[in-house]
Amino acid sequence: MTDTAQDLAGTPRCPYGYDQLPSPVPLYGTAYKRDPYPLYRRMREAGPVHRVEFPSGIHAWLVTGYQAAHAALNDPRLGKNHALGNDGWRRLASIMPEPQHSQLQVHLLHQDPPKHTEMRRLVLDAFAPRRVESLRPRLQELADALVDDLPETGGADLVAGFAAHYPFRVLAEVIGLPAELAARFDRDWGKVVQPVGPQDPGRPAYEARLRGLQTYIADVVARKRSDRRAPGWSQDEDLLGRLVAAHDAGGLSREELDSIVFQLLVAGQEPVTNQITTMLITLLRQPGQLAHLRSHLGEPGRLARAVEELLRHDAAFELTTWRFFAEDSDLFGTTVPAGDSVIVSLCAANRDDDRFPDADRLDLDRTPNAHLAFGHGIHYCPGSALARAELQIAIGTLLARLPGLRPAEAPGDGLDELAWVPAVLARGVNRLPVAYDRRR
Repeated sequence: MTDTAQDLAGTPRCPYGYDQLPSPVPLYGTAYKRDPYPLYRRMREAGPVHRVEFPSGIHAWLVTGYQAAHAALNDPRLGKNHALGNDGWRRLASIMPEPQHSQLQVHLLHQDPPKHTEMRRLVLDAFAPRRVESLRPRLQELADALVDDLPETGGADLVAGFAAHYPFRVLAEVIGLPAELAARFDRDWGKVVQPVGPQDPGRPAYEARLRGLQTYIADVVARKRSDRRAPGWSQDEDLLGRLVAAHDAGGLSREELDSIVFQLLVAGQEPVTNQITTMLITLLRQPGQLAHLRSHLGEPGRLARAVEELLRHDAAFELTTWRFFAEDSDLFGTTVPAGDSVIVSLCAANRDDDRFPDADRLDLDRTPNAHLAFGHGIHYCPGSALARAELQIAIGTLLARLPGLRPAEAPGDGLDELAWVPAVLARGVNRLPVAYDRRR
C-alpha cells in the first residue's frame, strides 16, 4: 500500500491532506508512522469514533479523545477475549497462527474477569511499587554498565548500545530469569508483537520466530520447575517459579502459563525499549528542553515529572489491543456490530486539548498529568511502576553521562530520516544514532 500522504489530497491544515476524513481512515504509511498526531487531531475534531483500516486490510473502530478513551477503557461491555471476535475480524486480523494462537495468546491482555482477575493477582507482587523502589540501586548499576560500554567519545547508536538491552536485563532480574537463559534470548523474537497477515511475504519468518520463542519458553518453564524444587528456593524473588508452582497446583493451564511467560518476555521489554527511543527523539528535537532537564536532574521530582510528560507527549504504546462487544452496541453515538474490533488511541487521547492545555507543547513540568500511556481500568499495565523506574533511570543516566548529546551528524542519520518500526500498535525506532562530547 502506498503512503497515505501521497494517496489523499486536501487542505493544508493537516499534512495528511484530509479535507474530509475518508471512511475507513487508513492507519499506515511512513508519514503516519513518523508523525500521526496531525491526523489524530483531525479525527478528534470530527468525533470520538472512526472507522479505520490497518495494513492487513482489516477494518476497526478507533476511539479518539481523552474523555471517550477513558470511558471506553473502563466500559465493562467491551471484552478482550479473542473468542468474541467475529468471522470478519478473524479472517483478516494479523493474529498468530495455530497452534501458537491457542497456546501463547491466553495471557492477561486477552482475558476478561474473573479469569483476568485471577491471573493478574499472580504477577502484581513482582511489580509492586515498594519492590521496584528497593531494586533501584540494581537498576542503576545495569544502566551504568551499558553506558560504560559505549564509545568514550564521538557517538553511538543508542538502540544497539543501550535501549535494546537495558529493559531485558532489568526484566530478567525482576522475574527471576537465570543468567544463562537470559543470554540465550534472541531479541529478534520480540518482533512477534509486530504480527503480519496470512498473505504477507514475511509470514514464514514470523512463524519461525514464534516457534523459536515457544521452544525457549518451554526451556524456561523446565528450568524454573527444577529451581523450585532445589533447597533454598525463595518465591519472593522468583516470579517465574511462582507461576510454575501455580500451574503445578492446578491454578493455571499449561497454555495460560506459557502465555504469561510469553507476555512477560515480550511485552515486558519491547515497549520500554521503544519508549526510551521516543523520549530521546523528543528531547533531541528540543535541545533547549534537553539542556534544561539535564541541568536540573538533581531537583526532587523533576525527572519523574519529565518522564510523565514524555510518556504523554509520545507514548510507545500508541494503540490498545482489540476489544469487542458481545452484541451490537452504541459507542458514543456510533453503532458497532458485535465482534467488530474496537481500539483506543492512547496517543490521540494524550494530545487532547480539552484535557491537557496546549497539548502538542512539551511541558516537562506539567502537573497534573493524568495521561493514559499505561491504559486505564482493569487492564492498566501491571508493570507501570517498573517501567517508570526504568525510564527515569535510563533518561537520567544518558543525559548525565553523555554531555553534548545531540543527533548524529553523519548523512542519513538525522532525526527526520529515522525509520519508525512498522508495528501497528507501537511507536519507536530500531536505530538512534547520536553524537556526544565524551562519556563521563
